Amino acid sequence: MAQYEPAIRRTGAYAQQIDAGLRAHMNSIYGLMGAAMLVTGVVAYVFGQDLLNAMQGQQTLIPVGVLGALFSSPMIYVIMFAPLAIVFLFGAMVNRMNVSAAQTVFWVFAALMGLSLSTIFVRFTGISIAQTFFATAIAFLGLSLYGYTTKTNLSGMGSFLIMGVIGLIVASLINLWLQSSGLQFAVSLLGVLIFAGLTAYDTQRLKSEYVMIAQSGGSAQMLQASAVSGA
Repeated sequence: MAQYEPAIRRTGAYAQQIDAGLRAHMNSIYGLMGAAMLVTGVVAYVFGQDLLNAMQGQQTLIPVGVLGALFSSPMIYVIMFAPLAIVFLFGAMVNRMNVSAAQTVFWVFAALMGLSLSTIFVRFTGISIAQTFFATAIAFLGLSLYGYTTKTNLSGMGSFLIMGVIGLIVASLINLWLQSSGLQFAVSLLGVLIFAGLTAYDTQRLKSEYVMIAQSGGSAQMLQASAVSGA
């Protein structure tokens, strides 16, 4: 925010130009994110329902052998952690990618997220999944709006929150073997708080990132890559 506010106060015309470009940029980010969520949801639903059907001896769209290879073998751990690996690799390489490559990785990530989430359809009811989705969506929109509108500089939260995410990952890995309900509850509670902070922080960061690119005369391709990365 410290970078954004001074920039738009210099002249009225410049402020309007930055503001219009920022709105278009954020709309692009949320549009991509919404489309990716649709891909994730469809993949999760198709594979989740087929897992249920296979367990009940019913007909499946996906061959039972494929389902078994994905979810009844060590491959399940690859499915679980591949989206996380892509996030870190994408963040490190996005500045060296062209827009087409970035978009390809983005859609692969969305599909893998759906695959990794598909088992929730076996463990939970459709109603509970829908309730959780809408509660999370409302919370996300509220926190993202706060990050977009607040005048408070949230940049100092970034390092602390990322360290918190790493801690959550380590604790989750440990609990795969411990199977502690207490640790699982703690991870869930801390996860909600940490990702709530990240939602507001990242929204503000994306605003500042757009302004830096716009002020430095960055190309349309840089803005497109930034939109994909933000989504």
